[in-house]
Amino acid sequence: MTEYDAVVIGAGNGGLAAAAALAKGGAKTLLLERHNIPGGCATSFCRGRFEFEVALHQLSGLGTEAAPGPLRATLHGLDVLDKVEFVQMENMYRIALPGALDLTLPTTRDGVVRALAERFPEEEAAIRAFFDLVYDYFNQFIAIFFMRDPEVSREKYPLYFKYALKPAQEVLDEHFRDPLLKLALGAYWCYIGVPPRQLPFGDLAGILYAYIEFKPWHIKGGSQALSNALVDAFLRNGGEVRFNCAAAKITVADGRVAGVVTADGEEIATGCVVANASTLTTFTELIDPKDCPAAPIETMSGMTVGPSVVCLYVGLDCPPEALGIREETNFLCTHADMERAYAQYRSLDEPPGMVLLTCFNISNPEASPPGTSQIAIVDLKYADPWLAIPPDRYAAEKYRYAEGLIAIAEAHCPGFRSHIEEIEISTPLTHMRYLNHPGGAIYGFDQYAKDSRIFQPIKPMLPGLFLAGAWAAEGGFQPTLMAGASTARAALKHIRRK
Repeated sequence: MTEYDAVVIGAGNGGLAAAAALAKGGAKTLLLERHNIPGGCATSFCRGRFEFEVALHQLSGLGTEAAPGPLRATLHGLDVLDKVEFVQMENMYRIALPGALDLTLPTTRDGVVRALAERFPEEEAAIRAFFDLVYDYFNQFIAIFFMRDPEVSREKYPLYFKYALKPAQEVLDEHFRDPLLKLALGAYWCYIGVPPRQLPFGDLAGILYAYIEFKPWHIKGGSQALSNALVDAFLRNGGEVRFNCAAAKITVADGRVAGVVTADGEEIATGCVVANASTLTTFTELIDPKDCPAAPIETMSGMTVGPSVVCLYVGLDCPPEALGIREETNFLCTHADMERAYAQYRSLDEPPGMVLLTCFNISNPEASPPGTSQIAIVDLKYADPWLAIPPDRYAAEKYRYAEGLIAIAEAHCPGFRSHIEEIEISTPLTHMRYLNHPGGAIYGFDQYAKDSRIFQPIKPMLPGLFLAGAWAAEGGFQPTLMAGASTARAALKHIRRK
């Protein structure tokens, strides 16, 4: 029986970062991936002459060399920062509602305030006060969680204690009257998957601060380039990877992790497993019920699986400017009611209230062949309505829904339909199959305030078992990469204590 210091299950962002950090830390590490390529959501695929980015829309937390963000340090520590070319986006996003709103927000605090004040001059004072609050709140957050102030109190950090868990919608309502202004400032809620009435203000403040101060980026060559770089770094440091090799079981002996059994029956001995699989899969499928501790089952019983996504990948035979596409990131709206938009996540009966259209050609013309455009149109959706479709109707429903997304793009970009050269669509069922995630969830569990890390702290639920990825941390590229590296540090301490 082959023995390793650590076995990492799953080569998504969290698993790749953990594996690279473990190998660099000197641990004999095996990485198992059920597919033939690394990355999970951080991959690409080809249709015709287009290579489509699967899931990355904006990378936060990188920062610049002069003002580095936390992700830059993580990628440097994983030996991949200089192996990948990052492209900075000029603006945060454009948000548009035909006949009512068309606004682009730049990537500076003054620029954002100025753009909003020009569109909503009667609310300029409130806009300035709102961003004062965002920055003052986040500075207190940094002092508590990054500077590790040992003397945290309500008196010393009043904004944190008042606003961390306060619904973002309440804060928007306190500051603003115009619903279109609230729509413009709340657009990032779909990056987390819960609407402003359930989204903590602290999360909205954090994402606004991050994209303004650390700027939005994407990766030249797509997220697959970063996934490949992480595998290369892992191998350079002595790691071993097996593709087309799924983990079937985590074995337990004397109440501790003892090994992994692969789908083809190979037994691998290890006292440390990092699972990048979903938490539900890990504790209900990979671990025998008799060996599974009660705590994670009790914790998960009060949580709900988050949304998946419908994504339309489109290759256009024209450059983006030919259709009036001038920003990488575009929130295209059909109405201004964010609660209604969230409710539509569970329905296929009407067009979505907001979709995200991404086009990397704006800042990177090499993202697709000359004279063309690579487009992704994203609509968050829970799996439930898709699971209810009879198998013999699935294909027809999938392409009917694609037509609806094309219609939204056409309303914002006249002529869009006539320039389609290649098209592909994924649904929550696609993500269930490919990611092996319950409900095809892309953010893990619903990220409500009650399920935040404030109330669900990291605890070793089984000695030798460590969790990585969106199910054990926040969803998204930066959080999962950083969480994977953090998990590896804890795993290395465990290994060294043996």
